[in-house]
Amino acid sequence: MQVGISYNHQTVTLDGETFSNCEFAACRLIYSGGPLPEFDGCRFDACEWKFEDAAAHTLSYLRLMWNVGAKAAVQTTIKDITVAGR
Repeated sequence: MQVGISYNHQTVTLDGETFSNCEFAACRLIYSGGPLPEFDGCRFDACEWKFEDAAAHTLSYLRLMWNVGAKAAVQTTIKDITVAGR
């Protein structure tokens, strides 16, 4: 668990991490599709959110669905997403 850390112009891998009362300024935040990160009381300023590997593939698939006319299905999927244990 990361507590009270200030990240500035850093690349931070998010998968499976827990952040509490952290600050992220001009950081590159990378999520690759692993366990979801947890954020509690964190602040974000001008960060770049990057999706790689499985996360990028999932977003590409959702974009494909959107572009072929399945906009309602994409919206419903995002709205109804649930993760076991949360």
